[in-house]
Amino acid sequence: MGGVVPDEGPGGVKAPDGGWGWAVLTGCFVITGFSYAFPKAVSVFFKELIHEFDVGYSDTAWISSILLAMLYGTGPLCSVLVNRFGCRPVMMVGGLFASLGMVLASFATSIIHLYICIGVITGLGLALNFQPSLIMLNRYFSEKRPLANGLAAAGSPVALCCLSPLGQYLQFEYGWRGGFMILGGILLNCCACGALMRPLLLPKAPKDAEGEVKEIQEKNPQPAEKKKLLDFSVFRDRGFLIYTVAASVMVLGLFVPPVFVVSYAKELGNADTKSALLLTTLGFVDMFARPICGVIAGLKWVRPRCVYLFSFAMIFNGVTDIVGSQATDYPGLVWFCIFFGISYGMVGALQFEVLMAIVGTEKFSSAIGLVLLMEAIAVLVGPPGAGRLLDATKNYMYVFLLAGCEVVVAAFIIALGNFFCLPKKQDQEPESRLEMAMSACEKEGLNHEEAGSEEGPETQNEDEGKTAGPQEKTVNGLAGEIDGEVKPENGV
Repeated sequence: MGGVVPDEGPGGVKAPDGGWGWAVLTGCFVITGFSYAFPKAVSVFFKELIHEFDVGYSDTAWISSILLAMLYGTGPLCSVLVNRFGCRPVMMVGGLFASLGMVLASFATSIIHLYICIGVITGLGLALNFQPSLIMLNRYFSEKRPLANGLAAAGSPVALCCLSPLGQYLQFEYGWRGGFMILGGILLNCCACGALMRPLLLPKAPKDAEGEVKEIQEKNPQPAEKKKLLDFSVFRDRGFLIYTVAASVMVLGLFVPPVFVVSYAKELGNADTKSALLLTTLGFVDMFARPICGVIAGLKWVRPRCVYLFSFAMIFNGVTDIVGSQATDYPGLVWFCIFFGISYGMVGALQFEVLMAIVGTEKFSSAIGLVLLMEAIAVLVGPPGAGRLLDATKNYMYVFLLAGCEVVVAAFIIALGNFFCLPKKQDQEPESRLEMAMSACEKEGLNHEEAGSEEGPETQNEDEGKTAGPQEKTVNGLAGEIDGEVKPENGV
């Protein structure tokens, strides 16, 4: 971001809210789909892997667990790489890793090989794509960011609806080895998505402004501040701390119902195909809930209160789990999946939008990595913990009750924390003020040029002394703030 290969994000770059941003959104849509749906799509091959390597279901389940752990747990590493090299090269290398892992997995001779190839290598590759894509989305969209986040998040249910049937077809036609090889080729599309992540460039300043900036930099040279590879100062932000705690508690129960709802339906005496249809219903509703929630979150009177909308979505999700725990027949589970799909889509559309609003563009690359690391712990504890509870009680009702209570507690943490612990009115972000200064400078220069062309050369020369004063002040202030933050390619 900003005129150099590493995307350092100078404050003078205003989010275009469109243009090439729609291409970035398309890439983010695809990456989000691969990242969230791929661990579930791989599970289609588990029965054949159990027969091939003579292992249990719990052994094969570790493949998806390790993959998810890499996707979440490598957040800080991704932040460091993005801040050092930029989003585009990190994503393209990540796409190669994701593809390489699946291709190597097709030659596996033991379950350990699959842990390393799919879990570690492919998981790392997807992580190197997922986080940078969200960072670029945040940089390209500002006013339309809630809608952009909702559309990008819709990639998860869409990809799940496509990859699961595709995995079944590949297994039937080519076996698990051929299926892994083809899926590895499909993951090369991550490199194409990474190529779409074009860094933003600083707008060209007027010629007289360029001269003023150069002159000021020569007279008052300032040492360039070194970019932090991982900014831990976000932990001094109370809003970020509240969000991190709430998100970690939420993840403990958020992913539990989709894991157990099919088994719950089978426990009630329903056929396998009929039970699996519940996840299809959930995914179909989720697919539309995410962009619709993004539109609602972008409304003028809703966006300043987006944190409370996020809290409402979590309460909605938790209450749905609690009520769904009382389902005793298949129609009851169908209604549960419909309402769970709506609430789950709302949470998915808002979770990163709220984080972006709390920490801002400059610190988002570090903040998301640290949040994902905390969530990784909860992801590894939540579903296995629910499984232990199921083994102890032999009753799915307690599993859904626990999951719902955890999500509701997270909702109260973030809502009450923001209401009581944060000031009602916060000062405008420095980068927002700088963007306004840049816009004012450009607008004033444009008006000056138009006035000069209309009044003629003589009048223009007389007015130069009058108009140069305010513009010079604007440029001086702008140069002082930009000088220590970014060094554009042309040296301005």
